[in-house]
Amino acid sequence: MAVTRRRDGMRGVHQWAWPKPNKWVKGKLVGCGSFGTVHLAMNKSTGALFVVKSSHSRAGREALDEEVKILKIFNSSPYIVQCLGTEEEEQGKVNVFMEYMSGGSLADVAHKFGGSLDEEVVRVYTREILHGLNHLHLHGIVHCDLKCKNVLLDPHGNVKLADFGCARRANELGKSFGGTPLWMAPEVLRNESVDLSADIWSLGCTVIEMATGSPPWAHQVSNHVSDVLWIAHGDAIPQFPPHFSKEGLDFLSMCLQRDPRKRSTPQQLLSHPFVTSTPPSQHQQQKQHASSPASVLEVHDFRDSCDVHDFSLTNTLASYTDYSKGIAVCKAEDSALGSSGNWITVRSG
Repeated sequence: MAVTRRRDGMRGVHQWAWPKPNKWVKGKLVGCGSFGTVHLAMNKSTGALFVVKSSHSRAGREALDEEVKILKIFNSSPYIVQCLGTEEEEQGKVNVFMEYMSGGSLADVAHKFGGSLDEEVVRVYTREILHGLNHLHLHGIVHCDLKCKNVLLDPHGNVKLADFGCARRANELGKSFGGTPLWMAPEVLRNESVDLSADIWSLGCTVIEMATGSPPWAHQVSNHVSDVLWIAHGDAIPQFPPHFSKEGLDFLSMCLQRDPRKRSTPQQLLSHPFVTSTPPSQHQQQKQHASSPASVLEVHDFRDSCDVHDFSLTNTLASYTDYSKGIAVCKAEDSALGSSGNWITVRSG
């Protein structure tokens, strides 16, 4: 089942029909990565558009299989991108049919509207993201890679969580953890077990990203391994947007607690005034600029070094001395419709 929103703002349900074999055609490439490729596609029987993820390696097949297992749990959720079906091809290749979110990612939207989003819009999108996280956490699933690129939008304003290639069950042992370091909770960077609260830290980072148009930690670190280790073992938090309202700052303080036990749950945050009330006027916000909390360090502008060459953690930090073997580089032209496979892992030896 998939969900749309009518003009009156209510969500309605309609039945998706995924294409039969040889009844669909692959279109433009919209994303690629280590797992495979993502193409726009069309159902020839109905003319409906969707996207198809295809693996071209054993590891990619395994990653897609895991993602499909998780997505099938949430195919009735209006806040999780829908898996429409799968198709086997020769030599073990698999195609996964996914709902097409034509608005792109929140990163795309922010870029098209001046680089950052107005706080009023941030509140709306944050509330939708919280509903999605609540659905995941009620089933014991941690997204593990929440950021603007992995939150998709349709033209009606429906927001859905996407890219579950890094998702894990809470406290799952025996598997490495993935994600994008600057959005990852400190305990995850330290290679401790992943708890549901890790997504709440990432949510706070995503709110900062929406509000500023820059990654979290943007004015505090440069693109170096030592900075990631400082985030993991230090005592700082990402700098809050200086223009945010008092409610917004309080919301971020409830997400960005270094002690995971002190972070709020999605259900608690859904009742926070930041997502339930109308934002204050611009004049009121300006009075609060001087009291905006910030982290310990402020170095050079992170955008000088990281807009094009960001990096992602795709394997466990078992040994910090060997961390440089697992750095990955993201191409700026990669589409937000792709999964975390867009991050190309570079390993020595």
